[in-house]
Amino acid sequence: MEDRRLIRAALQARERAYSPYSHFQVGAALLAEDGRIFTGCNIENAAYSVTNCAERTAFFKAVSEGVYDFQGIAIVGGAGGQEPSGLCPPCGVCRQVMMEFCIPDRFRILLGRSEEDYQVFTLAQLLPMGFGPDDLAKAAAAESVHL
Repeated sequence: MEDRRLIRAALQARERAYSPYSHFQVGAALLAEDGRIFTGCNIENAAYSVTNCAERTAFFKAVSEGVYDFQGIAIVGGAGGQEPSGLCPPCGVCRQVMMEFCIPDRFRILLGRSEEDYQVFTLAQLLPMGFGPDDLAKAAAAESVHL
Protein backbone atom coordinates (compact mmCIF):
# COMPACT_ATOMS: atom_id res chain seq x y z
CA MET A 1 0.00 0.00 0.00
CA GLU A 2 2.91 2.35 0.71
CA ASP A 3 4.04 1.99 -2.92
CA ARG A 4 0.67 3.11 -4.26
CA ARG A 5 0.66 6.13 -1.95
CA LEU A 6 4.10 7.13 -3.23
CA ILE A 7 3.10 6.70 -6.87
CA ARG A 8 -0.05 8.76 -6.24
CA ALA A 9 2.01 11.56 -4.66
CA ALA A 10 4.42 11.49 -7.62
CA LEU A 11 1.52 11.69 -10.09
CA GLN A 12 0.16 14.71 -8.20
CA ALA A 13 3.59 16.37 -8.16
CA ARG A 14 3.88 15.80 -11.92
CA GLU A 15 0.87 18.05 -12.43
CA ARG A 16 2.92 20.98 -11.07
CA ALA A 17 5.84 20.47 -13.47
CA TYR A 18 7.14 23.57 -15.22
CA SER A 19 8.18 22.23 -18.62
CA PRO A 20 7.45 24.86 -21.29
CA TYR A 21 10.37 23.71 -23.49
CA SER A 22 10.35 19.91 -23.46
CA HIS A 23 6.67 19.49 -22.51
CA PHE A 24 7.86 16.41 -20.59
CA GLN A 25 6.41 16.42 -17.08
CA VAL A 26 8.03 14.49 -14.24
CA GLY A 27 6.90 14.06 -10.65
CA ALA A 28 8.72 12.44 -7.76
CA ALA A 29 7.73 11.46 -4.23
CA LEU A 30 10.57 10.76 -1.80
CA LEU A 31 9.86 8.67 1.30
CA ALA A 32 11.98 9.56 4.32
CA GLU A 33 12.85 7.02 7.01
CA ASP A 34 10.52 8.87 9.40
CA GLY A 35 7.56 8.37 7.03
CA ARG A 36 7.38 11.90 5.64
CA ILE A 37 6.98 12.31 1.90
CA PHE A 38 8.74 15.11 0.01
CA THR A 39 7.53 15.76 -3.52
CA GLY A 40 9.20 17.39 -6.47
CA CYS A 41 8.57 18.20 -10.10
CA ASN A 42 10.88 19.09 -12.94
CA ILE A 43 11.50 22.81 -13.31
CA GLU A 44 12.88 23.87 -16.67
CA ASN A 45 14.73 27.04 -17.56
CA ALA A 46 15.43 28.75 -20.88
CA ALA A 47 19.13 28.26 -20.05
CA TYR A 48 18.75 24.46 -20.13
CA SER A 49 21.72 23.67 -17.89
CA VAL A 50 19.99 25.16 -14.84
CA THR A 51 16.91 22.96 -15.22
CA ASN A 52 16.24 20.85 -12.13
CA CYS A 53 14.84 17.33 -12.18
CA ALA A 54 11.87 16.25 -10.06
CA GLU A 55 13.99 13.81 -8.09
CA ARG A 56 16.57 16.41 -7.10
CA THR A 57 13.82 18.88 -6.24
CA ALA A 58 12.38 16.35 -3.78
CA PHE A 59 15.80 15.53 -2.29
CA PHE A 60 16.78 19.18 -1.92
CA LYS A 61 13.46 20.00 -0.25
CA ALA A 62 14.00 17.19 2.25
CA VAL A 63 17.63 18.04 2.97
CA SER A 64 16.73 21.73 3.39
CA GLU A 65 14.33 20.57 6.12
CA GLY A 66 17.09 18.59 7.87
CA VAL A 67 16.09 15.13 6.60
CA TYR A 68 18.95 12.92 5.40
CA ASP A 69 17.67 9.33 5.63
CA PHE A 70 15.44 7.86 2.95
CA GLN A 71 13.64 4.60 2.12
CA GLY A 72 12.61 5.10 -1.49
CA ILE A 73 11.34 7.34 -4.26
CA ALA A 74 8.56 7.05 -6.83
CA ILE A 75 9.09 8.64 -10.24
CA VAL A 76 6.54 9.13 -13.02
CA GLY A 77 6.95 11.06 -16.23
CA GLY A 78 5.76 11.55 -19.75
CA ALA A 79 4.47 13.97 -22.31
CA GLY A 80 2.47 16.82 -20.84
CA GLY A 81 -1.28 16.44 -20.97
CA GLN A 82 -1.06 12.66 -21.35
CA GLU A 83 -0.93 9.73 -18.96
CA PRO A 84 2.58 8.30 -18.55
CA SER A 85 3.05 5.58 -21.15
CA GLY A 86 6.54 4.39 -20.26
CA LEU A 87 8.87 4.22 -17.31
CA CYS A 88 10.87 7.33 -16.46
CA PRO A 89 14.19 6.33 -14.86
CA PRO A 90 16.27 8.97 -13.07
CA CYS A 91 19.09 10.65 -14.98
CA GLY A 92 22.71 10.11 -13.99
CA VAL A 93 22.91 13.32 -11.97
CA CYS A 94 19.86 12.32 -9.92
CA ARG A 95 21.29 8.85 -9.37
CA GLN A 96 24.47 10.47 -8.04
CA VAL A 97 22.43 12.64 -5.64
CA MET A 98 20.68 9.49 -4.43
CA MET A 99 24.09 7.89 -3.90
CA GLU A 100 24.99 10.73 -1.54
CA PHE A 101 22.08 10.09 0.82
CA CYS A 102 20.93 6.50 0.32
CA ILE A 103 22.12 2.96 0.96
CA PRO A 104 22.35 1.59 -2.60
CA ASP A 105 21.12 -1.96 -1.96
CA ARG A 106 18.25 -0.83 0.30
CA PHE A 107 16.97 2.35 -1.38
CA ARG A 108 13.93 1.50 -3.53
CA ILE A 109 13.20 3.32 -6.80
CA LEU A 110 9.63 2.89 -8.07
CA LEU A 111 9.21 3.72 -11.75
CA GLY A 112 5.53 3.98 -12.55
CA ARG A 113 2.89 4.61 -15.13
CA SER A 114 0.05 4.47 -12.58
CA GLU A 115 -0.67 3.30 -9.03
CA GLU A 116 -1.20 -0.22 -10.37
CA ASP A 117 1.50 -0.31 -13.05
CA TYR A 118 5.06 0.18 -11.77
CA GLN A 119 8.38 -1.58 -11.37
CA VAL A 120 10.74 -1.50 -8.39
CA PHE A 121 14.53 -1.28 -8.54
CA THR A 122 17.26 -0.59 -6.02
CA LEU A 123 19.75 2.21 -6.45
CA ALA A 124 22.46 -0.46 -6.69
CA GLN A 125 20.69 -1.89 -9.75
CA LEU A 126 20.39 1.49 -11.47
CA LEU A 127 23.86 2.73 -10.46
CA PRO A 128 26.21 -0.26 -10.29
CA MET A 129 29.61 0.55 -8.81
CA GLY A 130 28.34 3.98 -7.74
CA PHE A 131 30.74 6.41 -6.07
CA GLY A 132 29.57 7.80 -2.75
CA PRO A 133 30.63 9.12 0.65
CA ASP A 134 31.92 5.71 1.78
CA ASP A 135 34.38 5.70 -1.11
CA LEU A 136 35.89 8.99 0.06
CA ALA A 137 36.13 7.68 3.63
CA LYS A 138 37.93 4.55 2.39
CA ALA A 139 40.33 6.65 0.32
CA ALA A 140 41.07 8.92 3.30
CA ALA A 141 41.65 5.90 5.57
CA ALA A 142 43.98 4.29 3.03
CA GLU A 143 45.92 7.53 2.68
CA SER A 144 46.39 7.85 6.45
CA VAL A 145 47.78 4.31 6.59
CA HIS A 146 50.46 5.21 4.04
CA LEU A 147 51.59 8.34 5.92
